[in-house]
Amino acid sequence: MINIILSGCNGKMGQVITRLVAEDDACKIVAGLDINDYIPNSYPVFTAIEDCTAEADVIIDFSHPSALEPLLAYVTAHRIPAVIATTGLSAEQKEQLAEAAKEIPVFFSANMSLGINLLISLAKKAAALLEESFDIEIIERHHNQKIDAPSGTALAIADGISEVLKNPPEYVYDRHSVRRKRKKNEIGLHAVRGGTIVGDHEVLFAGNDEVIELKHSAASKEVFAVGAVKAAKFLAGKRPGMYSMTELVNEIQ
Repeated sequence: MINIILSGCNGKMGQVITRLVAEDDACKIVAGLDINDYIPNSYPVFTAIEDCTAEADVIIDFSHPSALEPLLAYVTAHRIPAVIATTGLSAEQKEQLAEAAKEIPVFFSANMSLGINLLISLAKKAAALLEESFDIEIIERHHNQKIDAPSGTALAIADGISEVLKNPPEYVYDRHSVRRKRKKNEIGLHAVRGGTIVGDHEVLFAGNDEVIELKHSAASKEVFAVGAVKAAKFLAGKRPGMYSMTELVNEIQ
């Protein structure tokens, strides 16, 4: 049995994870963390992480970037592996994750969906083969309440593709501001916001007289919760270091 502390337990994702874990015989939530404690749960909820007294094998964080620093202080002090599923982290905060990973196992991914990470893997393989004769564009679509653009997942896709290209690409976010032809080494990133779209990501490879498209669509937030729970099971008992969906997918295969 893997015991989990769930940070952000009373948020939308936290409640989805709570439901999934309740149906899973292999793990259990022993405590929750949230600034709001008005939702009744089957486990105790602490509004301050330093007050948490539960013993756990791993913590899942689906909260807010502002909560990262005290959370990392807590998990490093108690030697608890951490799955960081919170999005919108700054470059400095990602460096903090790397520092924490020297002492504990840390799992971090811009997107917890297994499908998205398979998409990234396929996009990298396609880019390595098509680089010389195809232009690469990434289109992402999200609901009208999403603040950041492009999405962290779109950037993760672009970063993954960049790893396999012979020449470093230029990320282009706005073609309206500069009137010129498309450069060969560009990766265009385009954001669409509207309605209740959970998350769509498309990688387009446009060549002479042919187009190849790779696409992933999330119909609900549950796909991210499933990935986070899988990550928690994967991380429990691991050695200190940085882990991602790449290692999880490889272990599954």
